[in-house]
Amino acid sequence: MAAICAHCGRQGLALKRCSNCKQASYCGAECQKVGWKLHKKTCLTLREVNDKMHAAHLGDDWREVLRWEGRMDETMEGQSDAFCNSVLFIFAQAHAMGFNSTGNRHHSNSIVRLDSQRVEVLGKMQRFRDQGEVLCRVAGQLIFLGERQQAKDLFQRGRRVGEVHGFFSVECRSCLGLGKLAGMDGRTEEGVELLRNALVCAPLSEGHATSNELDALQDFTNALFSTHAIDEFEPLVLRYREAAKAESDKNGRLSFHDFHSFFMSARLHEVLASAP
Repeated sequence: MAAICAHCGRQGLALKRCSNCKQASYCGAECQKVGWKLHKKTCLTLREVNDKMHAAHLGDDWREVLRWEGRMDETMEGQSDAFCNSVLFIFAQAHAMGFNSTGNRHHSNSIVRLDSQRVEVLGKMQRFRDQGEVLCRVAGQLIFLGERQQAKDLFQRGRRVGEVHGFFSVECRSCLGLGKLAGMDGRTEEGVELLRNALVCAPLSEGHATSNELDALQDFTNALFSTHAIDEFEPLVLRYREAAKAESDKNGRLSFHDFHSFFMSARLHEVLASAP
């Protein structure tokens, strides 16, 4: 494909690239000299791009990070798997912040693309816990994008990674995702069993619960309430209420789980009060 002069716009195969950034092309010295006033603002070596990208990431400036996404592949070329994973992570995080700020689905599609690349890189690095967590993250994005079957496949893959390598947190998150999908598809009993497995994979630690555990408790109480399994629902609500309250006390503010568990306690009270 013929290059385009960054100054005059002429196309040609014999154009010369800027020796510093290797990005802009020019007909010759005259065009490069005239165009330098504009080009100097973006004329950066790969090392400078990497430094600016990392600095923007540390400052949570996702827009600044994404300015350099066009040079991502070039930045990673010939680098170690660890370096490539770091670069992919930075851009995926920037898109996650972009989605939280704008709600634009473009960011979700980009997260899926970048994290899918990370899954393969993490596999080569034998970082299987991280690989399982990223598989679940991609699956969550696919649910949002309406790709339920693909999400199910990735959650199942994540579950296998957790089972094979003994990472209970990955199993918990995978079963939680599969349980949600089953509930969304009307497979209530299967969903309840998967959510039960999620809690079995991640028993509550003494005095506190992880985010995955609280999510599992939240979804499990909802699922059991919908099936009217009150015998199992009642002790679970008490367990959920205690764990959610501990989360609020630890963070010094009312958490969503604390509010939701209080709501479920009220629903349980209504059911018990109306029982014959």
